[in-house]
Amino acid sequence: MVAPSRAVSVEGDTALVLDLAHLSADNLEAVGGKAANLGELIRAGFDVPPGFCITTEAYRQAVQGTTVESGTIRDAAAARAAVLGASFPQSVADAVRDAYARLESGDEGRVAVRSSATAEDLPGASFAGQQDTYLNVTGIDDVLDAVHRCWASLWTDRAVAYREAQGIDGSGVALAVIVQLMVDAESAGVLFTADPVTGRRRQAVLDAAYGLGDAVVSGAVDPDHFVVDTATGRILDRRRGGLGDKRAASVTDAQVQDLASLGDRVETAFGSPQDIEWAVDADGHVWLTQSRPITTLYPIPVRDAPPPDDGIRVYFCISLAQGLHRPMTPMGIAAVRVVGSAFRDLTGRRPERIVDGPGGFAVAGDRIFLDATPIVRSSVGREIMPRALDVMEARSAVVLRGLFSDPRFSVLPGSRRRFARPALRLAMHVRMPLVVAQAVVSPAAAQRRVRRLVDEVRASDVRAVGDIPTRVDGVVDLLFGAMPLAPRSLPGAAFGFAMLGLAGRLLGDDAETGDLQTVVRSAPDNVTTEMDVDLWRVAVCVRDDADAASALSTKTARELADGYRESALPAVLQDGMADFLGRYGHRAVAEIDLGMPRWSDDPAHLFGVLSGYLRLDPEATTPEQHFEDGARDAKTMMRTLIRRARRRGRVRAAAVRFCLQRARALVGMREMPKFLVITAMSRARAAMLQIGRELTDSGRIAQPDDVFFLDFDETKRAAAGEDLRHTISERRERYDAELRRRHVPRVLLSDGTELEALGSASAATQAGALHGTPASAGTVTAPARVILDPVGAQLEPGEILVAPSTDPGWTPLFLTAGGLVMEMGGANSHGAVVAREYGIPAVVGVPRATETITTGAEVTVDGASGVVTLASSADASAEGLAS
Repeated sequence: MVAPSRAVSVEGDTALVLDLAHLSADNLEAVGGKAANLGELIRAGFDVPPGFCITTEAYRQAVQGTTVESGTIRDAAAARAAVLGASFPQSVADAVRDAYARLESGDEGRVAVRSSATAEDLPGASFAGQQDTYLNVTGIDDVLDAVHRCWASLWTDRAVAYREAQGIDGSGVALAVIVQLMVDAESAGVLFTADPVTGRRRQAVLDAAYGLGDAVVSGAVDPDHFVVDTATGRILDRRRGGLGDKRAASVTDAQVQDLASLGDRVETAFGSPQDIEWAVDADGHVWLTQSRPITTLYPIPVRDAPPPDDGIRVYFCISLAQGLHRPMTPMGIAAVRVVGSAFRDLTGRRPERIVDGPGGFAVAGDRIFLDATPIVRSSVGREIMPRALDVMEARSAVVLRGLFSDPRFSVLPGSRRRFARPALRLAMHVRMPLVVAQAVVSPAAAQRRVRRLVDEVRASDVRAVGDIPTRVDGVVDLLFGAMPLAPRSLPGAAFGFAMLGLAGRLLGDDAETGDLQTVVRSAPDNVTTEMDVDLWRVAVCVRDDADAASALSTKTARELADGYRESALPAVLQDGMADFLGRYGHRAVAEIDLGMPRWSDDPAHLFGVLSGYLRLDPEATTPEQHFEDGARDAKTMMRTLIRRARRRGRVRAAAVRFCLQRARALVGMREMPKFLVITAMSRARAAMLQIGRELTDSGRIAQPDDVFFLDFDETKRAAAGEDLRHTISERRERYDAELRRRHVPRVLLSDGTELEALGSASAATQAGALHGTPASAGTVTAPARVILDPVGAQLEPGEILVAPSTDPGWTPLFLTAGGLVMEMGGANSHGAVVAREYGIPAVVGVPRATETITTGAEVTVDGASGVVTLASSADASAEGLAS
């Protein structure tokens, strides 16, 4: 049995060896994440087997003069060989020998020798199992050998790959080594203080087995499994391991409850859910051998304003619904707060200070969420929101409907009245009866009305004079004043979709699956598809000019962008891009984020897309032909549906004709509300970037775009002299970490539960098949290209684009895609509409598509049935999950 933990007197060079009891998070660079966490456990009063840590300084001395000293070597095998081939520094050996001799011996001096890297057991990257651990080591010679091998394990293939995936610079990592007395364990295992699968907080998940815990960690045994409600101590689930009933469980119910309670105290001490390794000795005493943050949990959304009660809340991810998988900059979030407040107010007159965003506005993981609890608990909300999501983001509709039977979210009395007032207010603001009547009589007049709104936004100005605080207020005024115009552009398109739905009701069984969607293919007045065709026309002009075509095929996108800024490109390419940017330069990828560069700021992405267009077969159908074909198919389908309706009467046929004509004339305006918002945001961004340049010149911030990692009030404070550079640095690090996040929940409860993870939410219902929402009919089989960010991405002609979500900044890629698979979206989401207009098969709303499908793997997309079929994994390319 291990003696109670106590400070071990360590003599000699304390820069090389430190007692675990003396360590804390402040020693991270010297002892690595695992050792620092063990020191914090000891400081908090938890029982940890005694031991010492061989610091990173010892590692650096060991690798001094080898090829890994700089940390930049790329060949992991060569790096390991170099470390193992280096002599063990005598000073380090002496310090370890002395510390080991003074460690209370236990059973024959049996110790565990464990790696502790500087980039390990951190809130953003656990590095679990990436470096080596050696158990039951006895004798100083074996200890020194195990230490040497731990050093070399910093350069295992898996550790190097993990660092690269996490964006961690290998030149800065070093390895410390922990030496601890072994626990003579009767049982051991792992305890998660939050459910790592569903994300639910205060629901402990415990795996246990007889003997040492490494068998549980490595998966060598089928452990006993328990789930405990930490708040009540009630065991919610218990499952016996591989031995079944032949032996008693490795831990008793009382021990399970005690461990869950212990884990709760550890979580409180560290301030976040923890992944804990533990062991119980023959006397029933519990020892903690490791605690690290659970890095896979998605953060719980934090509301701007406190919720009206302490009950559980439902949060819906607005960012994903807007086609934005990546995080948003702090300035981008601040701008959305202003926009949301303006929509809520609708007067265009902003208050003296905007403290909160719209009601229920929340942020988590630098993404925007809406507290949808009032919607879920309202009879009107239950009718409207899921139906809207059915066509926008179908999987979210399924998830929300799953909550309707949960007694925690029962409908509140009087909820219908609470929805009626804001709905009536919005209808009055947008002049709904007048606008709908106008659309009924003259779609052309409705279109002219919307174009006047665009001109009004473009004419709005930002104060260009005055001090920085005054100009920041001018930016907020611009956003607040322009945003109420956007809802006024919505009724025409909404009426168009209503007419399409009414036509469907009139037709009944005479309309087959996909017929009505064909009617709105290549609809006029869609600003996004018009933009894509205009970019294609630039490519056509370039292809016909030898100098321009040569430049586009031989230079990188970055070189072309730099040449454009210097007006050094061939005239056809220079002028063509200038004309395009003059009309669409305010657009961008992730354009609802004020902090994202506009295409006029950096056109490199567009040059990359143009290069892709030139790789298309000249004999292939052009995008313009796709649009012409789509328009022709739409008109043919309208005649077909009218003819079918005529079999049931001339009046019905006339009504169907009217509905279809109005639908086709009006639905193209669906992009206009966002287009208005983006137009205003582009002007606001330009003003803030100029302020960023001035703050950089005065030394307040390091570079102009640092201003987008502040909010509006903080920008004023920076101008007044407050040093916010550390805040900016921390936010950039968090933002970069969030960029690497692969999965963002659609719907999240305030206890951390991700609803899609409950039950049978797996995307695959049969081997090799993923299921989503049919979005664009047709079938295609081709290699997949998984793209998480379109900037700089290359999509070869005919490849199937697999993306988490898309916004208008992605759509130029659609012109070369053979098909589309998207994690988010519904039949009328942006990506689905554009895919139909381009005539490419598409399936949207496919959960975890970017994680399941591998770049280079051959997949079949059936856009009519909503099924994506994967070839066998043996056919998958080794290119990785994303380009």
